[in-house]
Amino acid sequence: MCNIQNGAWKMEYTMPQSNYDNAADLHIYAAHAHTAAAAAHHRGDHEAAEELSSRAQDYSMAASEKTLELAKQSHVPMRA
Repeated sequence: MCNIQNGAWKMEYTMPQSNYDNAADLHIYAAHAHTAAAAAHHRGDHEAAEELSSRAQDYSMAASEKTLELAKQSHVPMRA
């Protein structure tokens, strides 16, 4: 869940219903952070854009790791 607080977007952690929900949430957080970084860059706020890009990368990596972890637990082959 996202909300705006003190002029900046803040992600709030809510307890997911499953590991799949957690992975999906991480992918969504990454997408929001990428969008916010692009908007900050467009406004010329390069410092904020850099921080948001870094946060987006962190969320992307966490989402990827979680997805791969879930894929290994599943017996369904992953698509390329």
